[in-house]
Amino acid sequence: MKKSIYIFSNGELKRKQDTLCFEISTGGKKYIPIENTEEIHIFGEVAINKKLLDFVSQKGILLHFYNYYGFYEGSFYPREHYNSGILILTQADYYNNFEKRIYFAKKFVEGAFLNMLKVLEYYNLRGENLEEEISKIKNLLESLEKFSTVEEIMAIEGNAKDIYYRSFNKIIKNENFYFEKREKRPPRNRINALISYGNSLLYTYVLSEIYKTHLDPRIGFLHTTNFRRFSLNLDIAEIFKPIIVDRAIFTVINKGMIKKKHFEEELGGIYLNEVGKKIFVEEMDKRMKTTIKHKKLGKNVSYRSLIRMELYKIEKHLLNDEKYEPFVIWW
Repeated sequence: MKKSIYIFSNGELKRKQDTLCFEISTGGKKYIPIENTEEIHIFGEVAINKKLLDFVSQKGILLHFYNYYGFYEGSFYPREHYNSGILILTQADYYNNFEKRIYFAKKFVEGAFLNMLKVLEYYNLRGENLEEEISKIKNLLESLEKFSTVEEIMAIEGNAKDIYYRSFNKIIKNENFYFEKREKRPPRNRINALISYGNSLLYTYVLSEIYKTHLDPRIGFLHTTNFRRFSLNLDIAEIFKPIIVDRAIFTVINKGMIKKKHFEEELGGIYLNEVGKKIFVEEMDKRMKTTIKHKKLGKNVSYRSLIRMELYKIEKHLLNDEKYEPFVIWW
């Protein structure tokens, strides 16, 4: 299995013959075996050159860049090896066709709702008394069918997320991570900082998987396609946030891995410090590699593989091979 590489230090990333070398500003070198690398996440101030970009492009390796606060800034996306003119035209046609676009938008939100419910039901069975939240989200899910515009669908998803995120206070037994309301730009408390940071990581993981398919990441269905560089990854991430990002958050807090000391306040916001980022990235990476036995395939697959399989399902729907239904966790 190929690895995701995370660079937090400042330095220079270079090509050294047929491998990569990261020269750390404070001294020392780390070699990165190219054949085992799938993507590189760059959090530090890292210098690169054309020779390096040519090399990673040949090897199909994505470079993801994050800002000082750890939020996604952009990617170096090698030339598409799997471009399909017909599929891209079909994807664009679905976006421009009202009924076809609404079908996908509703399915993405349906998948998000169902996975939120699975998470809440898991903790409800363990004595956290989440019956009220579960009932409210089920009611919103039942009402989803009557809405007919993307704006309405996103509004009802926002209502469900508000209920869902407030339930975190019952799952997380730590007053340092109390949820009041969702605040993104900037996150104004520690739980919002973790949600935003985790979502940003998931967007890049999904983007990496889109690169391995014939789909165009710039054409989404729930999130509007505009001057934003990518939107399909945001759509797919909605389905997986509850079972990847949120479960990672519960783990790092409830196991005492992330503490108050791992955050800092700057420019009116609360952000993970470097140590906190490393701890959370490690947990997210571990979760992406975790394997479960797929009930249809009868074999173990990783969470990363589940994301790619979701993209293949979208391809099949676009090609009229099989109607798309969102992934819902079953364990």
